[in-house]
Amino acid sequence: MAVPDFQSVMLPLLKILGDGEEHRLHEVILTLADQFDLTDEERRELLPSGRQAKLTNRVGWARTYMKKAGLLESTGRGKFRINDRGLAILKENPLEINVKFLEQFPEFLEFRDGSTSDANSDLKDEAADNIKTPEEILEAGYQNLRGDLAQDLLDRIMGCSPEFFEKLVVDLLVAMGYGGSRKDAGEAVGRSGDGGIDGIIKEDKLGLDAVYIQAKRWEGTVGRPAVQAFAGSLMGNRAGKGVFITTSQFTREASDYVKGIQQPKIVLIGGEELAQFMIDHDIGVADVATYRVKRVDLDYFGEE
Repeated sequence: MAVPDFQSVMLPLLKILGDGEEHRLHEVILTLADQFDLTDEERRELLPSGRQAKLTNRVGWARTYMKKAGLLESTGRGKFRINDRGLAILKENPLEINVKFLEQFPEFLEFRDGSTSDANSDLKDEAADNIKTPEEILEAGYQNLRGDLAQDLLDRIMGCSPEFFEKLVVDLLVAMGYGGSRKDAGEAVGRSGDGGIDGIIKEDKLGLDAVYIQAKRWEGTVGRPAVQAFAGSLMGNRAGKGVFITTSQFTREASDYVKGIQQPKIVLIGGEELAQFMIDHDIGVADVATYRVKRVDLDYFGEE
């Protein structure tokens, strides 16, 4: 099954704590993973940011919400247990515990409504309706903005000249650590035109190996014949590595062809991936705002 949402975790978590003993979060996470019969892959599944396991995030927020509702209490660094209110809730044998259920407790309402802006209120309403944790809501919004930005970048690239696209490719490759210096890469890309090869750049600043480049602004999808022709050009030049960059997309047959050959090694970069690389390496984009999400530094509170 998929990793359960954080509200679905609440009742099973409270039942585990029903023994009245002190528990640690990582131990509870393992127990819940077994109860939900999660696969190893599901246990390791990360949030879109790649910074935290999805299960860890959701169990953590289930604990936080029930703690704010007065069902749990902290007993030390990373430790917690059920309290009298939580035990009383378990005796009622509820069918489920979710955000709506927790709204009966004044402490939880104060947590939900206190010191919030309209934006924070929207986040909490969405968390209640769409069963996402606050981090998941923030990341979903970020991914939506990033997707729109990627499409805008591709639209603008298609409206630029071939010379500008060559410059863009150079800027990106250098930002990613390839091509040696900006001057070296600029002289190498867009100068060859030999048998489907648009440039030859250094793999690193020392020039220990060479990477052959084909970079084209394509309107339609790029099929196997174009990729196979590029591979032939590489073999004709006794080249071992090549990168095929396009503003379009590659067909499945083209991708399967690249996966099926040992030499030369070819990396395909389609339009979507090209735009994402540009965003990651600050090519053609500028910061609008930065939001830093913080957590408690447990090392600081070392006495707990």
